[in-house]
Amino acid sequence: MIEVRTWTEKSGDGFQNRIKSWGYRGWGCSSVGEPLSHEESVIIQDLKVGMATSWGSILQDEKQLEELAKQAIDRALAEGVLLRSAQHPSSSDVVTYAPFTLFPSPVPSALLEQAYAVQMDFNILVDAVSQNPAFLEQTLSSTIKKDDYTARLFDIYKQVLKEGIAQTVFLGLNRSDYMFQCGADGSKALKQIEINTISASFGGLASRTPAVHRHVLNVLNKTKEASKILSNNPSKGLALGIAKAWELYGSANAVVLLIAQEKERNIFDQHAVENELLDRKIHVIRGRFEDVSERGSLDQNRRLFMDDQEVAVVYFRDGYMPSQYNSQNWEARLMLERSRAAKCPDIATQLAGTKKVQQELSRVGLLEALLPGQPEAVARLRATFAGLYSLDMGEEGDQAIAEALAAPSHFVLKPQREGGGNNLYGEEMVQALEQLKDSEERASYILMEKIEPEPFRNCLLRPGSPVQVVQCISELGIFGVYVRQGTTLVMNKHVGHLLRTKAVEHADGGVAAGVAVLDNPYPV
Repeated sequence: MIEVRTWTEKSGDGFQNRIKSWGYRGWGCSSVGEPLSHEESVIIQDLKVGMATSWGSILQDEKQLEELAKQAIDRALAEGVLLRSAQHPSSSDVVTYAPFTLFPSPVPSALLEQAYAVQMDFNILVDAVSQNPAFLEQTLSSTIKKDDYTARLFDIYKQVLKEGIAQTVFLGLNRSDYMFQCGADGSKALKQIEINTISASFGGLASRTPAVHRHVLNVLNKTKEASKILSNNPSKGLALGIAKAWELYGSANAVVLLIAQEKERNIFDQHAVENELLDRKIHVIRGRFEDVSERGSLDQNRRLFMDDQEVAVVYFRDGYMPSQYNSQNWEARLMLERSRAAKCPDIATQLAGTKKVQQELSRVGLLEALLPGQPEAVARLRATFAGLYSLDMGEEGDQAIAEALAAPSHFVLKPQREGGGNNLYGEEMVQALEQLKDSEERASYILMEKIEPEPFRNCLLRPGSPVQVVQCISELGIFGVYVRQGTTLVMNKHVGHLLRTKAVEHADGGVAAGVAVLDNPYPV
C-alpha cells in the first residue's frame, strides 16, 4: 500500500488534516471546500490511483518509471504493438511501437459491464436506422444542404435505393465510444461520445496490449493485479463477422476486399483482422479506391470483380473523411455500393453513424419508434445519452446556440466528420458559433454536452518523447458485430474493447491523430 505519511509531509500538517477531514469520498470530481494547490492535487490523484490499483507510489519514482518504460516498450515491440513510421508510411521496413500507457488505467467495473451490456442494443439500433430511408432523409435534410461530404454520401444512397439494393447480406462492425461523466458527489456515469460505423480501428492492436500491461505488473511482482487485466481480442470477433458475411454470400472462391490507403501507418492493426480471416481459409486482397476504379467491374447480376476475382465482402478502412475522396474515388464508391457484395459498412449504415443522426436519436419517442416492443433496450440506450442539441434554423437551434454561448465550457460543437480532431471547444467554439448563428451552415453541426471525466495520473509512452507522468482522461470503446441476411439478424455480438487515454490538455483527437495512446482498463 502507499505510504500516505511520506507524501503528506511534503505539504505540511494543514494538508494532512484536510485529507483526514475529507475522507476518500471527498476526493471526488468537484472541488470540495478550500481549493487545492497543484502539488496537493497531484498527491490526491496519486493517492486515489494507489487506493484503486496499488501502484500509485511508483508514479513518484522517476528512475523506476524510466526503467519500467524501457521494459514495457521492448515488450510492446515483441507483442506486435506496431505502427509504420511517420517518415515511411508506405513501407514496413521501418516500424515503431504504437503509443501506449505504462500502466493500465482504472475503470469502474460497473460501467465497463454496462458498456458491454448495451452494445448489442446499439447494433440493433444502427441496423434499424440503416433500414429506414424516411428517417434518414428527414434527419439529414438540413445537413445535406450545407455539408457537401454528407450530401455526396446521401446522393449515392439515393441512387442505390432508386436502382434497387443488390446486396442481401449486411455487415456491421461498430465501435461505440464512451467517457465516464463525474458528478458533483463523485459518482460516475457512462456517457456515449459517438458510435463509429465505418473503419472502427485498433481492434487488432487492442488484442496485443493486455500482454504488455501484464508484463509491467509482473515485473513489479504484482501478479494478482496482472491477472485482473482482461483478455481482449476484438480482431478475432471482427473477423468472425466478416467470415459470416462471406459465408452467407455463398461463393467459395470469392475474396474479401479491404479498401485501404496507400500510406497507412496503422497497417498492422488491419493485418490482425486479415490474418484471422486467412486462418479460416478466407483470402483478403487490399486495394485503394483508385484500384477499384481501374480494375473493378460489375457483371449483369451486379456481382463485383477485381480483375477476375469475385468479391464477397468489402471492408472499408478508408473513405470516412472528405479528404479521402476525389471524383475518381466517388465513382469507385458508387460502383461498390451498387454491387451485390456485402459492404462494411453499406452507405446507409455510414449515414446512420453521423453526428446528426446521433443527435436526433436522443429526441423523446424516437427510440421507441425505431425499436418497438423493446422497452428494456430503449432504457439501456437512453441511459448512455449525453445532452445532444440540434442547430437547425429555428427557435430550437437559436436556443441551443444561446445556451452554448452563455456557458461555453459545458458544450462541444461537432461537425459531421470522423477521424478525430474535428470538434470545437471553448473560445474556438464561441468564435465558430458567432460566425454560424445567422447562417444555414450551422445545420451541418450539432451541439453536445461536454463530458467531464475525473482526471487521473499515468505515464504516456510515445516514440521520441521523455518518460513523464501527466494528468489523463480515458475513452472506452466497445466493438460490436452484427450480420443480417435479408430481414433476418443472424449474428449480434460484442467482441471486445478499446481503451484510449490522453493528457487532459488535449480536448479532441484519437491515437491516429497523435493525441491519445492505447491503454487497458483495470477494473475497480
